[in-house]
Amino acid sequence: MARLFLLCCSLLLFVQCGTTQSLVTRKTAKGKALKAYEKGMSLLISEQNEKAINEFEKALKANPKFIDAQIQWAAAKYDQKKYQEAEAGFEKVLQIKEDYKTKVYYTLALTEWRLNKFDEATAHFEKFLSLPKANEKLKKQAAFHLANCKFAAYAYDNPVPFKPQSLGNKVNTSNAEYLPSFTADGKTLIYTVRIRGQEDFYISQNVDGEWQEGKELTEVNTDLNEGAQTVSADGKLIVFTACNRDEGMGSCDLYFSEVKNGRWTKPQNIGLPINSNKWESQPSLSSDGNQLFFASNRAGGRGGNDIWMSERNDKGLWSKPVNLGKEINTGKEDQSPFIHQDGQTLYFMSKGHPGMGQHDLYYSRKEADGKWGTPVNLGYPINTKASEGALVISLDGQTAYFASDRKTFGDADDSTLFDSERGGETDLYSFPLYKEARPQPVTYVKAKVFDAISKKPIAASLDFMDLSTGKAHVSSKTESDGEFLVTLPMKKNYSLNVSKEKYFFHSENFSLAEVADVNKPFILEIFLQPIPPSVPGATVPTTTATIAVEPIILRNVFFETGSAALQDISINELDRLKDLLIKNPTLRIQLNGHTDNVGSDSDNMTLSENRAKAVNDYLTNAGISASRLRYKGFGETIPIDTNDTPEGRQRNRRTEFVRF
Repeated sequence: MARLFLLCCSLLLFVQCGTTQSLVTRKTAKGKALKAYEKGMSLLISEQNEKAINEFEKALKANPKFIDAQIQWAAAKYDQKKYQEAEAGFEKVLQIKEDYKTKVYYTLALTEWRLNKFDEATAHFEKFLSLPKANEKLKKQAAFHLANCKFAAYAYDNPVPFKPQSLGNKVNTSNAEYLPSFTADGKTLIYTVRIRGQEDFYISQNVDGEWQEGKELTEVNTDLNEGAQTVSADGKLIVFTACNRDEGMGSCDLYFSEVKNGRWTKPQNIGLPINSNKWESQPSLSSDGNQLFFASNRAGGRGGNDIWMSERNDKGLWSKPVNLGKEINTGKEDQSPFIHQDGQTLYFMSKGHPGMGQHDLYYSRKEADGKWGTPVNLGYPINTKASEGALVISLDGQTAYFASDRKTFGDADDSTLFDSERGGETDLYSFPLYKEARPQPVTYVKAKVFDAISKKPIAASLDFMDLSTGKAHVSSKTESDGEFLVTLPMKKNYSLNVSKEKYFFHSENFSLAEVADVNKPFILEIFLQPIPPSVPGATVPTTTATIAVEPIILRNVFFETGSAALQDISINELDRLKDLLIKNPTLRIQLNGHTDNVGSDSDNMTLSENRAKAVNDYLTNAGISASRLRYKGFGETIPIDTNDTPEGRQRNRRTEFVRF
C-alpha cells in the first residue's frame, strides 16, 4: 500500500475542527471537488501518487479552500520527496485554517527538517507541543524530533573533520567488504566479505603501511554465513555471529574460535548465559579479553536492541550479561558496540539519542564511579541523515575505520568524493579521528618468552598489575610459542611478572603515568633462567658449569627518595620472591643493591647496602630463614646503563638477587 505520509496516524482521519464561511472539508465538499478528492484517495491507496496528485489539484481548482484536498496533496508531495512543494502545501493548509488539525504543524516541521530549515522546523515542533489538543503519543515523537532538530542545526553549523580514505584495492574488491576488526598492534585486519550472498572472514596483514591482499580465514569459515566479529588484542581469539545453526540457541548466537598450536580451533557456540533464545550479535572484546560487549533484543532490555556486557572470571566462565542501562540504551535501537582498548571509551550506534535522525554514531566515557557518561554524538558529516554503521578505533585513538556503500558524504548539495579507490558495493575506509572524540592513549607490550639456556620458546604465566591501584590488569598464559601481546592504557604505571615452574621469575616495570608517546610500543624478548637443582649443604650448585646465572633484577621494588624505606607498591614483587624461596627450599640468594652516580661514593655505597638489607629484612620477617639470605651494597660501581639520562639513572638504581 502506498504511504500517504500518515506517519503516526492517518491523515485520512483528519476531521473538521471548526468551519469558516469559505472552508470546505471532505464532509462538506460537493460535486466535482468531492468526486476528484475521492478518486485521488483511491489512487493513493493503489500507489498511484502522481495520478492522485492530479486529482487533488482538480479538487483544489474547483474549490481552493478544500482543506482536506490540500493536506493530501502536500502529503503526496512529501511521499515523492518533493519537500519544497510539500512545505508550501502544508503552509497553505495553515493559511486556509490555522487550527484545522494540530498534526499539520508536526508534518510541516518534519518537512522543514528534511529541507535543513532547522529554525523553522524547531518553531513548528514547539508550536505543536504547545497545543493542548495534540495527540500525547505524537507529542513524544515531536519532542524526540525537536531534540534531533536542535542538534542537527548545531552540527551543520559546526562540522567536524572527516576525510575518509579507502584501505586500498588489495582489500576492497568488486565484492562487499565490511565489519573490520584489528589486533592491537594494527598489523592484522579481519573483516567480512560477501561473495554471491555467502559471508566469510578474510584476513589481511599490514606491511610497511600497506594492507596486503586479503586471504580467506578457512579454519573458521564454514558453508554457512559468519560475520560481525571481534578479535582479541593479540589476535588469538575471535568472537563472531552466526545465525540459524543446528546447535544455535536463538535466531543469531555468538561463537568463538582460538589459536591453539598455531591453528584456529573449530568454532564453538559460546553458550549460556551469553546466548539466549533471542538475537545476540555484534560482539566487542575488551583489551584483556575479560569483558564482552554485544547487542541483543533479549528480555530485560529497554526496547529494541540494547547493548549488554558480560565478564569472564579467572576460571574462564562468563557472567550473566548486564544491560548497560539508561545512560547508553534507549527505547529505540542501540547496537554495534566497540569498547576501545583504553577500557574507558565506548563507541556505538543508536537511533534513540539526539542526532541527525537515523542511526548515528556516539561515544561515551566511563566515569570515576564506573558509570557510563552521557553519550556524545560524533557530529556531522561523520553522521548524516542516513544510517551510519559500526565504527572501530585504532589503538592510538587517532584513526577510525568503517564500511560504507556511499561514494560521497554529507548532503547531496554539499558532497565530497571519498576517493578514487572504490571497489565494490561496500568498501572499507579509514579517517583521522578528531581530537575530542579520541579515546585515552594506549600502548602495548609485545613479547616472546624463551628458555635462557636452550633459547627455545616456552609457555609461561604472566601477570600485569596496575601499580596505582594494586589490582590485576591482565593475568594470562602464553601458548607454547611463548608469545603475548597486552595493551596498557597510558597515565598509569604497571608491573609485569613472567613466571614458570622451576624457573626464576622475570619482572618488568612500565612507567606510563607521564608518557604520552603511543608510537613506541614495548617489544621484548624475555629469557627465563632455570633454577638449577642444589645439593644439600653445597655452597655452589653442581650445574654451575653449564648454567650461567645472571642477576635477577627486581624491577618493581621501590624505595622512598634517598632512603631505604620500602614503598607499599613493592609488596607484590617481594611476596613473589618470598614464594619462590618457599617453593625452592634449598635455594639461597644474595640481595644486591645499586645506585646511580648522584651523590658521593660513600653515601651511595651506604644507601645501596641499606636498601639490600631492607629487602633481606622483609623476607626474614616473612618467615624465610636468615641462613638462606645475605645482602651487599655496590653503590654506583656496577651501572647497567648510562648515568647521563633520567631513564638511564633510573635503570641503574636497582635491587637484584643472585644465587650463592
